[in-house]
Amino acid sequence: MAKRKIVLSKSFERAYIKFVSKRPILKTAIQKSILLLEEDALTQKLKTHKLSGNLYGLMACSCGYDCRIIFSIEINETTKEEEILLIDIGTHDEVY
Repeated sequence: MAKRKIVLSKSFERAYIKFVSKRPILKTAIQKSILLLEEDALTQKLKTHKLSGNLYGLMACSCGYDCRIIFSIEINETTKEEEILLIDIGTHDEVY
């Protein structure tokens, strides 16, 4: 499987700064999870799953005990390649 480019949304950037400032110990685990997402978004290690309800059409992966990344796989209009758009990060209760 080819690597997919990771794209950070503004909402993800804000949520990441807020989340990591409260839980700096998770920064390394989050970075590792993002690298894994880039390599293979569906790897078992990330526990990736499709979402329903208000988040239908999006996916989530785990990056620690109570840390989730919400993302979607998009097609870049210019390059026609798949990209992973990171949308939100937080605890289970924060993102769902």
